Amino acid sequence: MHRALFLVGFGYLAISGLWVLRHRAPHGATTAQPAAQVHYSSGQEWFAATKQYCNAVEAALAQRNRPAPATTEGQGYSAACYALGGKIDLARATIDRLPSGARPAAANIVFNVAHPVADAGDDRSAGPIMALVVGYIPDHYMALYHAGMSEYALDQPDLARQHLESFLTYYHQNDGWTRNAQDVLARLR
Repeated sequence: MHRALFLVGFGYLAISGLWVLRHRAPHGATTAQPAAQVHYSSGQEWFAATKQYCNAVEAALAQRNRPAPATTEGQGYSAACYALGGKIDLARATIDRLPSGARPAAANIVFNVAHPVADAGDDRSAGPIMALVVGYIPDHYMALYHAGMSEYALDQPDLARQHLESFLTYYHQNDGWTRNAQDVLARLR
């Protein structure tokens, strides 16, 4: 009886194997269906759907699978996603592909996305993003401030001094931002 069951089972496997061999895709072909392309009406809409993937592990893959709109706004949010994931070179390359006149607007989107991170006190993480923004908008006083504070925290005194001194040339309020910048500059002298 066991032998009969074994032969039936073996026969089933043999027939199944032949069916698979006969109906398989040709060598090198794939049977997977491509993911449906999702089109977003704005860069902001794209970012809302993609933001959860804007980290060091998933940012590049997420954007390969679901590219941002090819507008200045879309590319600004794309750069912001890369920047949040710590991929500053990819963020810069994204902005650099835009016409030169559109780059400051895209960099400002990056700033607006990263600013809450800096204001929450994480200048170390936000600093490289703010330095990226300053590269396109040299008089952006808040980006200068956060870049300088980050560089101070990361023991980069020359860069910190440069950004904080520039911050004070553009920002003239007598408040906590000014006092913090002055205090750090005094420590750097």
